[in-house]
Amino acid sequence: MTERQIRIFGDPVLKTVSDPITPADDVTGLIEDLIDTVKVPGRAGVAAPQIGVNQRAFSYNIDGKIGYIINPVLVEVSGEPDLVDEGCLSVPGFYFERLRYPFARVTGVDLEGNPIELSGDGVMAQALQHETDHLDGKLYIEGLEKDLRREAMRAIRESSWF
Repeated sequence: MTERQIRIFGDPVLKTVSDPITPADDVTGLIEDLIDTVKVPGRAGVAAPQIGVNQRAFSYNIDGKIGYIINPVLVEVSGEPDLVDEGCLSVPGFYFERLRYPFARVTGVDLEGNPIELSGDGVMAQALQHETDHLDGKLYIEGLEKDLRREAMRAIRESSWF
């Protein structure tokens, strides 16, 4: 289909809990757009709200593997949370350290309703947590330590795109 424009911090869709996708919903176009949008170099994941769609789906592009999941549920995180450098397409130009678990697993379905399980460590674990947060109406900056979050919000307010 097409690469879609990324919604930026301040857009209400990014703070809204996404609606589950039902078997009656035809989301083939949405999934194609999510995949086309995540294929842009440097992108690890794109959640439906980031392209203005309030539905529970995201695409990923990790280590050359591109895919998607519908109605993902974060079912497991494990290990001692680590500080990782994290950024977000919806908060362009900024990276901040925040805690993420080193392993994550999500379950969901594909376009035909077949079960899917995605899991991994490192960047994949970070992406699974980050994209699931988007579907719950949360941006990564909300998980920052209090003083760093204050600093991040100041920097965002002073950015040219805000």
